[in-house]
Amino acid sequence: MKTGDQIVQDLPWRWGVQGKIFIIGGLGYLFDAYDIALNGFLMPLLGEHFHLTLSERGLVATANLIGMALGAVAWGAVADRIGRKKAFSVTLLIFAVFSVLGALSPSYPVFLALRFVAGVGLGGCIPVDYALVAEFSPKKYRGRVLTALDVWWPIGVTLCGVVSTAMLTLDDNWRWMLTVMSVPALLLFWVRRGIPESPVFLSKKGRETEARAVIDDLVARTGAPVQPYVIPEPAKHAKSKGPRVALEQLRDVWKFSARITSAAWLLFASVMLVYYAALSWMPSILKEQGLGDRVAFMSTTLMSGVGIVAVLASTVLVDLVGRKWLIGVTAPLASLALVVFTKLLHMPTGAVIALAVFGFLMQLTIPAMYAYVSELYPTLLRASGFGWASSFSRVLTGFAPLLFGSVMWPVLGLPLTFGVLAVAVVGSVVWTAIAAPETKGRSLDEEAEAAAEVVLTPAPGQALL
Repeated sequence: MKTGDQIVQDLPWRWGVQGKIFIIGGLGYLFDAYDIALNGFLMPLLGEHFHLTLSERGLVATANLIGMALGAVAWGAVADRIGRKKAFSVTLLIFAVFSVLGALSPSYPVFLALRFVAGVGLGGCIPVDYALVAEFSPKKYRGRVLTALDVWWPIGVTLCGVVSTAMLTLDDNWRWMLTVMSVPALLLFWVRRGIPESPVFLSKKGRETEARAVIDDLVARTGAPVQPYVIPEPAKHAKSKGPRVALEQLRDVWKFSARITSAAWLLFASVMLVYYAALSWMPSILKEQGLGDRVAFMSTTLMSGVGIVAVLASTVLVDLVGRKWLIGVTAPLASLALVVFTKLLHMPTGAVIALAVFGFLMQLTIPAMYAYVSELYPTLLRASGFGWASSFSRVLTGFAPLLFGSVMWPVLGLPLTFGVLAVAVVGSVVWTAIAAPETKGRSLDEEAEAAAEVVLTPAPGQALL
């Protein structure tokens, strides 16, 4: 007899059912992208408004990303304890409220503090959203669904670029940019209240009555045949409260598999370090080459706009070639394209083409990576496993804008700086090929746990990719 989890994972896909979760979760992801991209557009404007040095401008992105790092850990752990639904809504509310307050900042230190707190809220969106969408998605379509979820990212970044460019002529343009972003986020918070709790999460927590109500409703709404199923007794775990929860989740994800977790962390860190460095500093880099605000903003927007097509391509490729092959090929090539961009800065047309190639390749990589990491962990560790990997990368990327503006760019120069980052990407891809399994087509829990054992004791001649 099937379990309730298997019933959910074998359901047919319906846009009015699982598709609704995909869209609502994706809109939260859109705001995450919008907010991070906004850092790059705010940096030159705030630099002029508050008369900031290059390193001080880097703090705009650093404060926000460090807050996101804390939020990814905190909310990932909370979502694995209290449920996806509650964390799903509260994270967005915190982000929206403190973004509005940030638009009213009277001074630069106050602005940084408010951007940090907004980041804490928004940092929880990605791990919570991915866990929820994954747990509602049928196994047959899960890879494509999780990869397609990332289409909201380039849409958010592109939308940010278009809106920010349109607001350049306004007085206090940076304040308007923050305000415009916050209003729809508050509306989405209201919409999110109506989503159901994950039936997979409810089952693992022993809340059988609630789990059956959600599963039966999903079966009825998707038109699937009614089948008997069981809700297995959940494994017993000691309950903890307070800050110990996050630390225990950290211990658990490493205990589950040190090799898998190290691969996930390094992959996240290196890929996102390259992407965030480009996203945060690209308007400033282009302005340093003598381009005006409008041209610099639109060139950065182009880098993100081509990513929309790339994400759609990634949704197809991720199930054709597998997660690891797609990441292993596109991540190094994207990093190389960024190095080529720095060599073509004296040729504006060539530089813009290289930037577009980078944006396309990077958006082939990131959706596959997010889907891949979310599938590496079982249900009770999925949000926290993804959250800790995301947090580790955001701690590094949080300090990257500051280091980029004060040390790397001025001392090493752009080509060598991006070259060093490319080497880090290659190293992480090689380790992932060795340390972590392919997740294409497998179930979320039983095989995830079996994969951890296989990876820890690989069979002779086991394929790496």
